[in-house]
Amino acid sequence: MRSRNENGRYRHKRGDALVGNLEKKYGSDFGVRSDMKLETLRKQHDGQTLMQLLKEQQNKS
Repeated sequence: MRSRNENGRYRHKRGDALVGNLEKKYGSDFGVRSDMKLETLRKQHDGQTLMQLLKEQQNKS
């Protein structure tokens, strides 16, 4: 489970996080190079959050 900050909301992943590390952590496959940054992936998907991208990925499976 992801950690929460002081007000109870989930923390946001930094944009410079590598997609390959996120794929390993969340058991997902975004179909892009593992050295791509999260901010680049988000730009390709119209600014969706990481959680939206993960939900979209689960719906495809």
